[in-house]
Amino acid sequence: MSPAPTTTVHLLRHGEVHNPEGILYGRLSGFRLSENGIHQAEIVAKSLAEADIAAVVASPLQRAQETATPIAATHGLEIVTYDGLIEADNRFEGQKVSVGDGALRSPRHWPLLRDPFTPSWGEPYLRIAHRMFGAVHMARELAVGREVVCVSHQLPIWTLRRFVTGKRLWHDPRRRQCALASLTTLVFTGTELTGVRYSEPAGSSAPTQTGA
Repeated sequence: MSPAPTTTVHLLRHGEVHNPEGILYGRLSGFRLSENGIHQAEIVAKSLAEADIAAVVASPLQRAQETATPIAATHGLEIVTYDGLIEADNRFEGQKVSVGDGALRSPRHWPLLRDPFTPSWGEPYLRIAHRMFGAVHMARELAVGREVVCVSHQLPIWTLRRFVTGKRLWHDPRRRQCALASLTTLVFTGTELTGVRYSEPAGSSAPTQTGA
């Protein structure tokens, strides 16, 4: 009996976004990578140039598509767009939500903050985890025995990582280990998850960095 194949799924967070107003853009269209973000995507593409990449899958949002582009080009692949990798839904989308300013100062928004464990202001963490886990297995099936890159967003990637490592899904956003253009790598033996790795080929960034 032949051994089960080893398949590697790289979850890549998109690069830095051009966001001079500092709003929470969520799923809004028209938010592109900054010049630095383009550079970050190119660095990741170079770091994966020798990897056995069979497919590149990306969220439909522009910043994810642009981050995926140099990787797909390096390996002569077309980008597969998959909605399951999209950013989390958020009711503060389009507003400033930094501590001490913007939407969080308005009492009319406070009821949205009543339950941080679900959370009450956006897509439930468990729903994010389930759709991301489904996206990972879809991608794994595209690259059995090889490697695949999935370009997504900070909160979905971090939620999935907590889910597969058995940690509670609610968390302090300031403590996420998911830098811009970072790789969270899941290793499968057959269909079983057997390893989780994390790397920052484009360097580190704070979880709350503007433009993320």
